Amino acid sequence: MKIKAELTRLLPRNGWIGFGIAVLIFFLVPILNSVTPVGSALHVPDYLVALLGKFLCFAIVAVAMDLLWGYTGVLSLGHGVFFALGGYCMGMYLMLSIGEAGVYRSKLPDFMVFLDWKELPWFWKPFSNFGFAMLAVLLVPGLLAYVFGFLAFRSRIRGVYFSIITQAFTYALMLLFFRNETGVGGNNGLTNFKSLYGYALAESSTKLGLYTLSAIGLMVVFLLCRFIVVSKAGRVLCAIRDEESRSRFAGYNPTSYKLFVYTFSAVICGFAGALYVPQVGIINPSEFQPSSSIEMAIWVAVGGRGSLLGGVLGAFVVNGAKSWFTVALPEAWLYILGVLFIAVTLFFPGGLASLLTRKKAAS
Repeated sequence: MKIKAELTRLLPRNGWIGFGIAVLIFFLVPILNSVTPVGSALHVPDYLVALLGKFLCFAIVAVAMDLLWGYTGVLSLGHGVFFALGGYCMGMYLMLSIGEAGVYRSKLPDFMVFLDWKELPWFWKPFSNFGFAMLAVLLVPGLLAYVFGFLAFRSRIRGVYFSIITQAFTYALMLLFFRNETGVGGNNGLTNFKSLYGYALAESSTKLGLYTLSAIGLMVVFLLCRFIVVSKAGRVLCAIRDEESRSRFAGYNPTSYKLFVYTFSAVICGFAGALYVPQVGIINPSEFQPSSSIEMAIWVAVGGRGSLLGGVLGAFVVNGAKSWFTVALPEAWLYILGVLFIAVTLFFPGGLASLLTRKKAAS
């Protein structure tokens, strides 16, 4: 009975039903890809598996953003930094795992040979170990977020001022990673990956495996964030969002709570970036673009702030529309995105998730 009560507190009965339906849909994709014949109308092609895998990674980021912005009231416009850093950590491991199979048949990555580097930089060497690389995927974004968040929140920078400095932060790192001297590929970034932990990335089975890991990762992240939201800490976060000064007078320390959520969300973004890179086959400084971080906020706004489900919906809807319009009407996409954002703000301020809530209340 105690376990049942805890599960009900985590998600209501209807929530668990919806969660189960989502799990079935997610895992129906690999079944339709591997079991159905290629010519069948039900067959899911490999390119669509990779595309949906990308969307799952974006959904993980959106859930992390919603925890920070929707429940804590902290709008970060620099979370693309942590996504990119997780991707670079994974990319460095993938580059070293190529060995002498690169274009120049050297133990060094191809871009280092092209730039006439004689040996690996010291910070590259540990990334030949898979365990270290996976640890770095979480720790590098987490430590950077902790230091940046500590300095910002301790100074009581909040609101639009915090959003502005996070934009400046991501722009500065983008310029840094564009430089060849940084040692991470410069303008071209890291690409030409061959395998992940011995599994060829070009194989359909590997793509299915990465998709499955992304789906499991989204479910775990969703439940972890949901656990935080329904806990006492979650109630404090909402109080800080609604009235930070009053929360401080009540004896809580908003700096500690905001620093925890900011760091935790950065770690989640790094995890998503690590899943993203082997599925797309490249990571470069364009992932640091301020516009990428702004899009992450748009996913949450369109899906519905203060609703973890809204983050998932927004990531799929916006990126699905982007994938279609950038092929059909590439020059019009940014205008369409702007119209979508304005329309949701004006007519559905609660986002797409509020439509589901209204429908449930009406029934």
